Amino acid sequence: MSPGTAARQVARRIVVSGTVQGVGFRPFVWRLATELGLGGTVRNLGGRVEIHAYGETSTLDALAVRLRTEAPVRARVESVAVSPLPTASAEQTGFTVLESGTAVASWPGADRLFPPDLATCDACLRELFDPADRRYRYPFINCTDCGPRATIIDELPYDRARTTMADFPLCARCRAEYLDPADRRFHAEPVACPECGPRLWWRPAVLAGDAAAGDAEAMAGEAALLAAVDLLRAGGVVAVKGLGGYHLACDATNEAAVRTLRERKHREAKPFAVMVGDLAAAPELAIVDDAARRVLAGPEHPIVLLPAVTTSTRLAPSVLYGHRRVGLFLPYTGLHHLLLRDFGRPVVLTSGNRSDEPIAVDDGEAVHRLAGIADGFLGHNRRIRSRYEDSVVALAGTGPVLVRRARGYAPQPLELPVPVPEPVLAVGAQLKHTFTLATGRRAYLGGHTGDLADLATIEAYQRNLAHLREVLDGLHPRWVAHDLHPAYLSTQEAVAEFPASRRIGVQHHHAHIASCMVEHGLSGPVVGVVLDGLGMGEDGTFWGGEVMIADLTGYRRVGRFGRAPMPGGEAAIRQPWRMALGYLFGAESLPDAPDLRAGYGVEPFLQRFDPAAVRLIRRQIERGLNAPLASSAGRLFDTAASLLGLRDVARYEGEAAVVLEQAADPGEGGTLPYELVTQDGIEVYDPRPTLAALLAGLSEGTPVPILAARFQRAVGNVVVDLAAHAATTHGLSTVCLSGGVFQNAWLLREVPRNLARLGLTVWHNQRVPAGDGGISLGQAAVAAARLRAREGTPCV
Repeated sequence: MSPGTAARQVARRIVVSGTVQGVGFRPFVWRLATELGLGGTVRNLGGRVEIHAYGETSTLDALAVRLRTEAPVRARVESVAVSPLPTASAEQTGFTVLESGTAVASWPGADRLFPPDLATCDACLRELFDPADRRYRYPFINCTDCGPRATIIDELPYDRARTTMADFPLCARCRAEYLDPADRRFHAEPVACPECGPRLWWRPAVLAGDAAAGDAEAMAGEAALLAAVDLLRAGGVVAVKGLGGYHLACDATNEAAVRTLRERKHREAKPFAVMVGDLAAAPELAIVDDAARRVLAGPEHPIVLLPAVTTSTRLAPSVLYGHRRVGLFLPYTGLHHLLLRDFGRPVVLTSGNRSDEPIAVDDGEAVHRLAGIADGFLGHNRRIRSRYEDSVVALAGTGPVLVRRARGYAPQPLELPVPVPEPVLAVGAQLKHTFTLATGRRAYLGGHTGDLADLATIEAYQRNLAHLREVLDGLHPRWVAHDLHPAYLSTQEAVAEFPASRRIGVQHHHAHIASCMVEHGLSGPVVGVVLDGLGMGEDGTFWGGEVMIADLTGYRRVGRFGRAPMPGGEAAIRQPWRMALGYLFGAESLPDAPDLRAGYGVEPFLQRFDPAAVRLIRRQIERGLNAPLASSAGRLFDTAASLLGLRDVARYEGEAAVVLEQAADPGEGGTLPYELVTQDGIEVYDPRPTLAALLAGLSEGTPVPILAARFQRAVGNVVVDLAAHAATTHGLSTVCLSGGVFQNAWLLREVPRNLARLGLTVWHNQRVPAGDGGISLGQAAVAAARLRAREGTPCV
């Protein structure tokens, strides 16, 4: 090196933060630095990537820019921090990838980012089916662009020794790839091959206990896969070990097989998800547009809810059980690709559990819990470190909307508008449970747990929480945010684990609004509209059709739906006909509205039920015995579904509302009447005129699809009127929509459109569920804002 050249050399330290581990970032840096002729090193440091680079100033400037603009497709670069290094190091030549190091962050877990699991990439897929490739038909094929991540990580930095792949020492050829910066599998931590990696095993159900006990394998490798395919062809149910847990699979074209799975799983009516072999097969079962193709084939490979092809004879009728949407997804591991390719038909692939239980993860657990459901077990010997269900996505006019946030998305953090001064645990709600760990500005929203209904689900939540805390450098929450409902098991967990001085109660619907605000970087105030099932209100009644003026610290309730009693409490949720009686005989007394009991069509409705049961429920309503009041949009939809004869008993949560949405005629433009009245300074929707018109329409012979559509439109008009009135009254222009009822595709399309026509800016949940799966994120955001306000720190 000439003296003139040396004089131009400088040294810089570059720290890249974001999702930069497990996505091929170090080999990307090595290739980029080598191309630019730079000397130096790169390594993982905590949850970041640290680069020491030596070269000319202009070249180092180019490196810093290209780290952002050319980053690997799976990476998410949040910041590139550049600082000088001593110039004495500037003459170093050559670029080297170093072993990972550790670093002390500015707050616990602040930079501990790692990617979720990634679907098999095209390059690996080509190798999987190339007879000349050494990984031909190897189920666990992966590279830096794909494969397991979140489900196998023990701790960060993300290195093989800190994953469950530590159980599999690399063979010479895999090690050579792993250590070669120019190779696609350089530091691909799950890298493996048939010689050194995980292996499949197969057990018929009668022998499955032997696999859990570690007895000699009955069948392994290719033979195991072929045995599973043979059982599928014979109409059997196969338990398949996936990335985040076990699935139950059967032939989606075989009606007897699907009915068997329904009976054994105790899943009476809820539609099953269907996996198809590739994107080309999807249009046989669903209407697939360009937006759907992008989501189906994206790195997350979620289940996508799509309009079913009604003329298709490919699916057994019991798969959809009369529903008009089908949940489709594509193979996302080598094992899935092989299974679907060899079987040659679509398969039902549903969570490996009985209804309302957590998905089975461990082999022994799966054998025990899935006994009596599966006829055989296709497993493998790679341990699952963290439980993850499949994510579910719906498509709205504004793009993909997450209905269930799990594999492929969780636990990628979201940024809080207000940072927490100390780590916070938000424990979520009761149904569709998730939890959130918040530290600094990052909110790590855990994957879908399920409904907190029993000890098994609570234990699954506790294990997932303990694992995420461990990955986040032993993060210890100092505060807990929880729902106001004392009977929620999540609330009881918060009370048991934290003293009262460290607990922050957050009203259910305020948390819904806050979850939407977090997504869109808002701190308020906004007009918040929440339509959902039930949430404990601060007045002792159940809320669920609410309009609020809210920021992250608090809210004021300015609108709501009219109340009605829920005879039997939770029984009214399971039996919508009870809720209908609540409206007929106990709806809130508001001025200038009809008496539903004297309306057309009441007697024909009542005659559908046992007169003694009706009399008993009437007395229950009149005396206020176990008949809590609710201003719930979800319960109103249940009532309409029952009055229309669509569903008197719900076989799964939310079924009545789903059936009503599906029954509605999409071409109907009419509506039903409604009344808005002011009571105690709050604008109240009186649903009695709407329900009276619904009953009258039935008596007059109006078709049910038309009435269902008119009911939906009436509710949509109510929401627009309430939100617009609140915005005008309080001088606001931003509206946030949240709550599980906004999973209704018509409402989610029409309400924002009509509010926008009034000049309002409208936001709704997209990256987190609008239902209770997003509650914990909102709780964390509210806790952060309140803690900052308590300190007197500006919420910025």
